Amino acid sequence: MRIVLLGPPGSGKGTQAALLADALGVPAVSTGELFRAHVAEGTEFGRMAAVFASVGDLVPDDATTTMLIERLEQPDCLAGYLLDGFPRTVGQAERLREELRARATRLDAVIDLEVADAELIRRMTARRVLLDGAWVTRADDQPETVRHRLEVYREQTAPLVEFYEADGIVRRVDADADVDTVAARVLAALDLGTPNSTQPPVG
Repeated sequence: MRIVLLGPPGSGKGTQAALLADALGVPAVSTGELFRAHVAEGTEFGRMAAVFASVGDLVPDDATTTMLIERLEQPDCLAGYLLDGFPRTVGQAERLREELRARATRLDAVIDLEVADAELIRRMTARRVLLDGAWVTRADDQPETVRHRLEVYREQTAPLVEFYEADGIVRRVDADADVDTVAARVLAALDLGTPNSTQPPVG
């Protein structure tokens, strides 16, 4: 299956992507992880991603899409994949559709994880990282940055739900619950079974 997982920052996409990919036996492809790998390697993609992420903005469509398509060309994605964090704009979705059509394939489903803004802000501002022996809020989880990230999501990514509804493949899932409950809801939306592992919630 080829699935897109949508949801605002803090909705638990990373956790649900891992659980669902395991259930389906396909790789979870995260643009965030791809960019972090590029940052670690010091590539041009990585340097660009670091600049935009520091202020809560999205990396330009062309760069993100090119990087993602390169990943989907790998052998482990031939039988299917789960996209986490891509597409993030209608422009990216249109480019992805073109690339899939050129390969005579298409998306099977789009999962939309729904969580109220107040809960998202609570989750993200409560997250901590260990720095110099003290637990502190991550730079991109400061209240002002979190609100900006949600604004960016509503403006640029939320319209994807309507875009994909035209294809009849959107499955809305209430993600304001514990990990196991949300995972069960996701699988039910896809008419699948139940996951066999549990991971802590992540954004």
